[in-house]
Amino acid sequence: MTRFSRIVSILTVTVSVGLLLTFCPAAYPNQDSGSLQIKGSDTMVNLGQAWAEEFMMKHPEASIAVTGGGSGTGIASLINGTCDVAEASREMKPQELDIAKQNGRDVREYKVAIDAVAVVVNPSNPVKELTVEQMSRIYTGEYTNWKELGGKDQKILALSRERNSGTHVFFLEHVVRKGNEKGPEQFAPPVLMLPSSQAIIEEVAQSEGTIGYVGLGYVSPRVKPLGVSKSPEGPFIYPTMGTALDGAYPLSRYLLFYTATEPHGIEKTFIDFVLSDEGQKIVETMDFVPLRKKA
Repeated sequence: MTRFSRIVSILTVTVSVGLLLTFCPAAYPNQDSGSLQIKGSDTMVNLGQAWAEEFMMKHPEASIAVTGGGSGTGIASLINGTCDVAEASREMKPQELDIAKQNGRDVREYKVAIDAVAVVVNPSNPVKELTVEQMSRIYTGEYTNWKELGGKDQKILALSRERNSGTHVFFLEHVVRKGNEKGPEQFAPPVLMLPSSQAIIEEVAQSEGTIGYVGLGYVSPRVKPLGVSKSPEGPFIYPTMGTALDGAYPLSRYLLFYTATEPHGIEKTFIDFVLSDEGQKIVETMDFVPLRKKA
């Protein structure tokens, strides 16, 4: 065999193997295997970990890491390409979507659960209900004593999540600014910014004069959720699964996944699991609100 013939033979074998790999089903990635990096909302981190643990039990070949840091952190990671899925308790802002597009991201949004932002006080606080206007005045520093709101003669200590939190942004826009996203109102300087929802629960449970806000899944008997109304006439609605699902509670919201492109492989399989009846049952188990009512 001449040298030229040998080269042609080698090339023929190489092309044949390449074609075999191309058309062989085993050459395609397993839809249930691989790794995912999920990052973002601290409100959602426990829920995300519960989803991931159940999914990995069913698919041992999968590896899913879920971390918090806040919705803004997760969205920034998605834009920069350092995570596969961003968990967010707020919608992406137009400027974030613009930057994502500039970075070659074709962002997709998925509603994965429903939440209610519960406004909580210490159980010993006699105040049971507040309007959005009253809460805005607390957080902008106009009200500083509970006696101004029908409570004890006691200083108000207002607690908030930090600024990279989606819950912080939601509360700023829907409570502090009373639904006007571009309103001038800001959190007053004395408002104490805390790094997590659990930190707010701990502080409210221990300090009688505190008020804070957390996702529904963090509410426990150690704190008292308040009834909320958009007007003084009411009705004052308390945060529950039912009032969040039917939209009666004024501070209800969707919890979201964002991906950098149309999901495929394990990313798609995981999102399909989250949206399935089984995945939505986990939402309820974690004290958030599933997207669908029980049959």
